[in-house]
Amino acid sequence: MALTLFDTDEYRPPVWKSYLYQLQQEAPHPRRITCTCEVENRPKYYGREFHGMISREAADQLLIVAEGSYLIRESQRQPGTYTLALRFGSQTRNFRLYYDGKHFVGEKRFESIHDLVTDGLITLYIETKAAEYIAKMTINPIYEHIGYTTLNREPAYKKHMPVLKETHDERDSTGQDGVSEKRLTSLVRRATLKENEQIPKYEKIHNFKVHTFRGPHWCEYCANFMWGLIAQGVKCADCGLNVHKQCSKMVPNDCKPDLKHVKKVYSCDLTTLVKAHTTKRPMVVDMCIREIESRGLNSEGLYRVSGFSDLIEDVKMAFDRDGEKADISVNMYEDINIITGALKLYFRDLPIPLITYDAYPKFIESAKIMDPDEQLETLHEALKLLPPAHCETLRYLMAHLKK
Repeated sequence: MALTLFDTDEYRPPVWKSYLYQLQQEAPHPRRITCTCEVENRPKYYGREFHGMISREAADQLLIVAEGSYLIRESQRQPGTYTLALRFGSQTRNFRLYYDGKHFVGEKRFESIHDLVTDGLITLYIETKAAEYIAKMTINPIYEHIGYTTLNREPAYKKHMPVLKETHDERDSTGQDGVSEKRLTSLVRRATLKENEQIPKYEKIHNFKVHTFRGPHWCEYCANFMWGLIAQGVKCADCGLNVHKQCSKMVPNDCKPDLKHVKKVYSCDLTTLVKAHTTKRPMVVDMCIREIESRGLNSEGLYRVSGFSDLIEDVKMAFDRDGEKADISVNMYEDINIITGALKLYFRDLPIPLITYDAYPKFIESAKIMDPDEQLETLHEALKLLPPAHCETLRYLMAHLKK
């Protein structure tokens, strides 16, 4: 046999851009201006940085000592409201301050005023010094070249495994039986490949959530530092991609869910589940329908008679815990109504229904049309509105229910 290796490009690690990190290191540090006298009616969630009801001019005089100095005062025009006065850029900046269990002036919530001011100074400094740089940082992303696509590609050791090629003049020493066995193995391999090729490449948007990163982090789209103290960017809850909030708008719909992030089977988005398990349909649907068709088609009241709710919940937990290895055989659940109940529960728990909210009105419209040709045309339009994974699952379910 002749050995050949896949030709692959050498892996090049991403080049992370440290300019914004350096700016964060240069940002002014917070300096609390403490009140030396006792203030009446001091809110319990403020400390000695609270100076009571003083004017803007008085606050400005107190803060002139250094960049990053700050205090809190009560508004003279609106008693009961509070202002954070902060020295930055050789001038005093005033921000309306709120508290709801955490301190905030915008979207971010902080445990302490010190953390709020630290984050504010970093943001002000970077956005002042690098406004033009930030505006352009999404123009030449590393994402398509060595970013997310590299991090999610097939492991290098698999790519470099030798491929065994059989030469024409080579014969198996075991004779005709050996040749037949090889031919059979080749057929199985081709059949497996054909089956894998049939799995569609469903498109999926990233499930970004605001995230606080511990320690320095760089954006996996533009390769720039993610500045700030908390909520520096967003993280995809399904694949773990970390990017700036503004970069998330540029990322294509190529989420590749990872099983270490997708912890559940029930209550999980349908497209997310099939992409995480690399299947056409959710394994719950396939496994339950196979079990029902193998031993339940002659059962009276199928899908009408309810199974024992505790055992249905047990099946749900088995899928969430074991995934494709969940045992739903007759040895575990003799009553087939438990399996039908588990399948119905899966569809009920979907965060986006099998027939999505966008497509539902079109399906209802088609049901009201009396002309068969027009009804069929409207139904086709409704099916086009479904995401591919939903459409495939619906097709499979309808074929099962018809059977």
